[in-house]
This record gives sequence, C-alpha cells and structure tokens, in this order.
Amino acid sequence: MAATSRGTTPVPPESRPRLTVLSGPSGVGKSTVVAHMRKEHPEVWLSVSATTRKPRPGEQHGVHYFFVTDEEMDKLIANGELLEWAEFAGNRYGTPRAAVLERLEAGEPVLLEIDLQGARQVRGSMPEAQLVFLAPPSWDELVRRLTGRGTEPPEVIERRLAAARVELAAEPEFDRTLVNTSVEDVARELLALTNVV
Repeated sequence: MAATSRGTTPVPPESRPRLTVLSGPSGVGKSTVVAHMRKEHPEVWLSVSATTRKPRPGEQHGVHYFFVTDEEMDKLIANGELLEWAEFAGNRYGTPRAAVLERLEAGEPVLLEIDLQGARQVRGSMPEAQLVFLAPPSWDELVRRLTGRGTEPPEVIERRLAAARVELAAEPEFDRTLVNTSVEDVARELLALTNVV
C-alpha cells in the first residue's frame, strides 16, 4: 500500500469542494438568492441551522431549521457541536458541525447562509472556507428593502439599519463580493463559486 493512501477519506482533501459561506446585511436578499440557486441546482447542500426560536407557520423541523430548546442549544455549544452560533433578536442560531464536515468529506459542495458574526467564527475554525459577501446595489436600495417590508416598527428598522452599516463595513474581510442587482445573475455566480475546487 502506498504511504500516502489512508483509505478512510472518500474524497482526498485537495479535491474536495470548499465550504462556501454567504453573508451580508439583513434585507440584501441572501435567502432569495440561495432559494433560487437551490431550485435550479439542488445538489448544492445548504446547511440547516439549529435555532431556539419557535417555528413560523409552514416551517418544518429538519427542513427549515432544527428547532431546539435553550437547554439543547446550551449543550450543543458546550460540546463544541456547532461550527458557529450567534444570538439575533433574542434567539440563538447555530450551524451543526458534523453534518457540514460529512458532506465536505463526501465531496459535496456545502453552502452556509449566515450573519457576519457567524462568518467570522467559521473563518476562525475553518480558515480554508470561502467567504462571500452579498452587497446591495446601493445604500438607498438596502434602506428601501428594509423599510419596504412594512412588518416591523420604526425602532426595529432603525436597529436593522445600524446593524447593516456595521455589516457593510466588514466587506473587506470577505474573499469575494457579489452585488445583488439580479437574483438570477448572483445565483449563477454563487453556484460557480461553490463548485470551485
């Protein structure tokens, strides 16, 4: 047997797809882009986050999120079972580590759609990950998207705008920036990036 053969890893590390992390300010269209890309290319595996928030109508456990209790989330964090986690609007969200590593070892492209805090944690624990920043065409367009939802009170919108300023300032930390002028175009570019070996 050759000295370099290990026999335990199905796909050699040098030929595995990299983990791709998509992040950007709230309201920029991350979920819309990812949904469009996965509709066309379901082979790209999107990690399902664990969250302590309650399910919204139509959301399914294990499909949209893994809905967990605060105690279960505490255990996941304490045991190092999350690749990253963050608190947002009073709830915690995290990416289960094992599922991501299993898919990457099997040679499947893996996509995470997470916030800035989470992206920084992934960069710390998996420096080989590819971080992609989704930017709005302009600040005015982002403001329009955030205020146009009409679902949140003014103080919540103000908090979102303040957070968006911080998130936009972090763009240089990312490996690539995609500007969301067209969902179709950005989804195509993101797909090309996820398949980079």
